Amino acid sequence: MGRLIIVSNRTPAPGERTQPAGGLTVGLYDAVQTQETLWFGWSGHQHADAASRPVQREHVGNVDYVTFDLTQKQYDRFYLNFSNGVLWPLCHYRTNLIRYTREDCEAYYEANEVFADRLIRLLEPGDTIWIHDYHLFPLAQMLRDRGVGGRIGFFLHIPFPPWSVARLLPKLDMLLTGLAACDLIGVQTPEDEANLKGCFEAYGLKAAVEAVPIGIDPVSFRQQAIESAVSEDVTKIVDTLEGTRLIIGVDRLDYSKGLPERMKGFEALLKNYPEHRGQVTFLQVTPVSRGGVESYRLLKEELDGLVGTINGAYGTPDWVPIRYTTWPIGRHILAGLYRMADVGFVTPLRDGMNLVAKEFIAAQDEEDPGVLVLSRFAGAAPEMPEALLINPLDAEGMADALHIGLTMDVQARHAAWSAMYEEVSRNTAGSWSKQFLDSLEAVCPCQ
Repeated sequence: MGRLIIVSNRTPAPGERTQPAGGLTVGLYDAVQTQETLWFGWSGHQHADAASRPVQREHVGNVDYVTFDLTQKQYDRFYLNFSNGVLWPLCHYRTNLIRYTREDCEAYYEANEVFADRLIRLLEPGDTIWIHDYHLFPLAQMLRDRGVGGRIGFFLHIPFPPWSVARLLPKLDMLLTGLAACDLIGVQTPEDEANLKGCFEAYGLKAAVEAVPIGIDPVSFRQQAIESAVSEDVTKIVDTLEGTRLIIGVDRLDYSKGLPERMKGFEALLKNYPEHRGQVTFLQVTPVSRGGVESYRLLKEELDGLVGTINGAYGTPDWVPIRYTTWPIGRHILAGLYRMADVGFVTPLRDGMNLVAKEFIAAQDEEDPGVLVLSRFAGAAPEMPEALLINPLDAEGMADALHIGLTMDVQARHAAWSAMYEEVSRNTAGSWSKQFLDSLEAVCPCQ
């Protein structure tokens, strides 16, 4: 194999290029360590003269990071309006939030043309191209149109809806035709695989689709959790809990994460199981993202109101039921908090994978592990049936699961944790990238 060309909407931030912090950066870490790699994407900057500005390069280890700028209009219409205002809600089954315009759709394709034009100049014979995520659905076909005949793979990190939902997107056939130019398309779960295949078949398109669930690096994350749990940063937070049990939730602010539903589930715990009042604290860490999108602003307002209402109804002068912050907390601190928590509370309405669930399991103390309460609609759920699986639309059901988790004996907790930790250790970030690239290597490239 020649060079590996990774294409994503954004490349890792400079600080993450040597110390990967999570997500795609961790997932691809092993792959980029073993071969010459070029990682290509948008710089995160907007300039009026973006088309005339040269690409920026940084070489770190085996990787050349190459980035380019977009105009403000391209950012607004390609990234905010179409990628995150149309494709994101569509793929997460939230069709009521789709705000489609033809102008935004055209800008999406125009931005992908910019990716293709910038990238084509950097390619060499023998390169293997691996495109990532929904921002770049049409890119493979655009590269084929420019003469690229080598292997092109694509991985979708978010869910893909069934034909009955996906067909609501105008020009879905155009989007899928562009995606079908890939030699292999990876998705997170067998359900996503079936959904995407069904959409291809609806248009008479042929494409190779494979479910390859992404993992984490459990060994390094576990070690980080062990060290962080006894650090001053974590012990200072734990000391403020005044000896109460800890339920933890960690998500960026997004309507797919089931955050209002999670708050209502915790409220139901306090209502239905009053013995936990004053005895448990729910810490929810929710960094704000996509603040320029109206639906996210409204979500934050809803969460602010729910937290205030629940704390006002159940809190006492010496106990605050919900600790809620929208400030980002360092990954090393989160690792320690996961280890100290009694329950990990993960409740997405729909999620591609949800690596928080896997990180929570990796962080646990083997002698006294916590309990994972997990939505059935997380991509991680099929791999983690030993979790307490819930429907986030059922507040009372979540309350029942939280109560079970808080009262489960150590033998039952250990049995569930050990089974999940074995799976997290088997299906890692490294094995994910290897499995996909091995499968891509095995197919004959389109000509």
